[in-house]
Amino acid sequence: MNPLRRTLLAGAVALAAGLGAGDALAQQTKLTFYFPVAVGGPVTKLIDTLAADFEKENPGIKVQPVYTGSYQDTIAKTLTALKSNEAPNFAILLSTDMFTLIDEDAIIPIDSMLKTEADKKWLGGFYKAFMENSQSGGKTWGIPFQRSTIVLYYNKDLFKEAGLDPEKTPKTWAELSDYAKKLTKRDASGNVTQWGIQIPSSGFPYWLFQALTTQNDVRLMNDAGNKVFFNDPRVVEALQYWIDLVNKDKAHPPGIVEWGTTPRDFFERKVAMMWTTTGNLTNVRDNAKFPFGVAMLPGKKHPGSPTGGGNFYIFKKSSPAEREAAMKFIRFATTPERAAQWGMDTGYVAVRPDAFETPRMKEYVAKFPPAAVARDQLKYAWAEFSTHDNQRVTKALNDGLQAALTGAKSAKAAMDEAQREATRLLRPYQH
Repeated sequence: MNPLRRTLLAGAVALAAGLGAGDALAQQTKLTFYFPVAVGGPVTKLIDTLAADFEKENPGIKVQPVYTGSYQDTIAKTLTALKSNEAPNFAILLSTDMFTLIDEDAIIPIDSMLKTEADKKWLGGFYKAFMENSQSGGKTWGIPFQRSTIVLYYNKDLFKEAGLDPEKTPKTWAELSDYAKKLTKRDASGNVTQWGIQIPSSGFPYWLFQALTTQNDVRLMNDAGNKVFFNDPRVVEALQYWIDLVNKDKAHPPGIVEWGTTPRDFFERKVAMMWTTTGNLTNVRDNAKFPFGVAMLPGKKHPGSPTGGGNFYIFKKSSPAEREAAMKFIRFATTPERAAQWGMDTGYVAVRPDAFETPRMKEYVAKFPPAAVARDQLKYAWAEFSTHDNQRVTKALNDGLQAALTGAKSAKAAMDEAQREATRLLRPYQH
């Protein structure tokens, strides 16, 4: 072969090799993944590690987490991105965003991605309480990931100082009032230096309130998400109980109690008991400089808490290859071992019973029993409040709650008004 021909042939081979590499590169599936950072802790590092571990096992898929602020910020950014054809391939959004995403025709049913018996078994392996906010109309729209219930955190030292047994917690509303009064301290001038209890009324007031309505055996909405029952007498009674903790028992701060500062108030011993998400468990474990306890919430007619937190959703505008890759990541992130690890690292409830059967989780719960409280409370848990036009309907409820808690309206007047507004908003969805 003459030198010129050899050179041309070598060039052609190199060009072909280069084109082949380019084709392989083009075949790599790149995923955009929206993730809300709403609760304290090094969550972004955990998600970055999860994505890196997934990419090692799946070299043909690149996952780009985008940290999008609070849950409210994340749904707003997602809806904006949908309108400009820049939607993520998949995201963690509130389980309560399900109806909104269905109405926007934004997501695909997860069932459409299931191909094998193993796929169906995996889908059937999540806690039933978490699936209530993940399914509608006979389809599964979301996969539980960082899910929670509300739990009671309490300072054991302050219990002892008040003459209360630090291993016994209030089991009823009456006991909660009694404990809260005993745990409230005032100085010589009558100013409160330590509150007995704080139930946050900013951020997610409807969610904390739903614990009280669940305990009073009344649901705030129907399964179809197109009717609400805000002015049911049992709902009004639950709101009156919250108001009474402030005005009658004088054991709860007046006005609006901030969601974000409640854990800090607890760390600074400004409050002896608080209601907040089990997603704050790791934050409390790492920052409370005193022995603390975690317990199920007290009950009226029975114990109870709404579930809470986020689900995975896959967006319709993704290509078939992107949907498959997103599904692969969701399966990867929700294996029993990884669900267990996520629970241990964050304080969220591991979303599958088999996660609690893993050796590491068994050892963790044995050493740190509070990790099992939210799991055990699931048998009394109901779906978090969620409807069509969810943000505006929820705002009507939140506005009513805050009006009642600040004394601007009575419990009944506030709930009557919230009911009227929600009924007006939901009328288009009542077929």
